[in-house]
Amino acid sequence: MTSEVSSASSSPPAAAAFAAKPWEPKAGSAPKVMENKPIELQFDPAKAQQNLKSAVSMLNEQMAANKQGLGFSFDQAINGPVIKVSNIHTGEVVRQIPTEDVLRMAHKIDDLKGILYNKVV
Repeated sequence: MTSEVSSASSSPPAAAAFAAKPWEPKAGSAPKVMENKPIELQFDPAKAQQNLKSAVSMLNEQMAANKQGLGFSFDQAINGPVIKVSNIHTGEVVRQIPTEDVLRMAHKIDDLKGILYNKVV
């Protein structure tokens, strides 16, 4: 029984392969510290809005050429695009994103801006 315990305590030959830890730095080498370079981010909201409007018009032209019932527009109250799926034959709007209720609420809130707070622009 004692021979079993003594043989279990000796390390197996495969354990020697794990003795060296590859993630530890080698002796005498120090980690290199690199300085962060500042990033110059230039964002022009007017240009981004113009790009969005041009994309909307390009999508509308493409959908009209393919006779698809898909329309794109830009709403100032929500400051974003509105997507409408319509029936080609009847012109009825099948689906709208965001919905008409959401747009109506956004327009009402937009109308109340001067009443809720008084800010000179």
